[in-house]
Amino acid sequence: MTDELIRMVNITKHYGRVKALDSVNLTVNRGEVLGLLGDNGAGKSTLIKVLSGAVPSTSGEIYIRGKRVEMKTTADAIANGIETIYQDSALVAQLSIARNLFLGREPLRGGRFFNRLDLPMMERVASELLKQVGISKNIPPTTPIAALSGGERQAVAIARAMHFDSDLIILDEPTNNLGVAETQGVLRFVRAARDTGHSCVFIAHNIHHVFQVVDRIAVMRLGTVVADDIDPRTTSVEAVERIITGMDHE
Repeated sequence: MTDELIRMVNITKHYGRVKALDSVNLTVNRGEVLGLLGDNGAGKSTLIKVLSGAVPSTSGEIYIRGKRVEMKTTADAIANGIETIYQDSALVAQLSIARNLFLGREPLRGGRFFNRLDLPMMERVASELLKQVGISKNIPPTTPIAALSGGERQAVAIARAMHFDSDLIILDEPTNNLGVAETQGVLRFVRAARDTGHSCVFIAHNIHHVFQVVDRIAVMRLGTVVADDIDPRTTSVEAVERIITGMDHE
């Protein structure tokens, strides 16, 4: 019996007359990395925006740990243990690594009337987290995000999701525009997240990256899920590409 974390039931999303999602059903299990694939316009990003609270669905239901939840804002998603890491990392370039890790959830000290940011604690935790997510070089936690490489920025975003003990980490095209070494770093982070009990939804155009880290693959086409039980260990890249393009029915 699978240990189900997320269940999306009959999720539909209209933009005027355009139906971006058409009765989508999708599950994510605890400790599972689910690869979500599909061509441009298949509905992947819209589905993830619904799950992350960025856009409301027109109809449908979302269950987390068996309980129905209302996902109206990104704050609702965060409160329910869902963190989303976008291609641009959603980090503030001018702020330090430590400030970005705690953005919007800053620890305070000094009592009710003298609240100040607990910067020493933030910087200590940031240093530990950077090591955990595989950044081996000694980058001070006071370093501004603007000074980091693309891969290092992704590492900070993933570290933030792991620190706040998110049950589900959504990675939307995290390897786009990264070099080979940085891409391998992101893939290591995904494995590390799974190994520490987190679930992940991994979206990428590069199907080979997906095959390296996921436990199961779901494919979307024209706003619907056309396959959700593909085992990357027993299925070829070519077979999945045929499902993505619809050539499996020709």
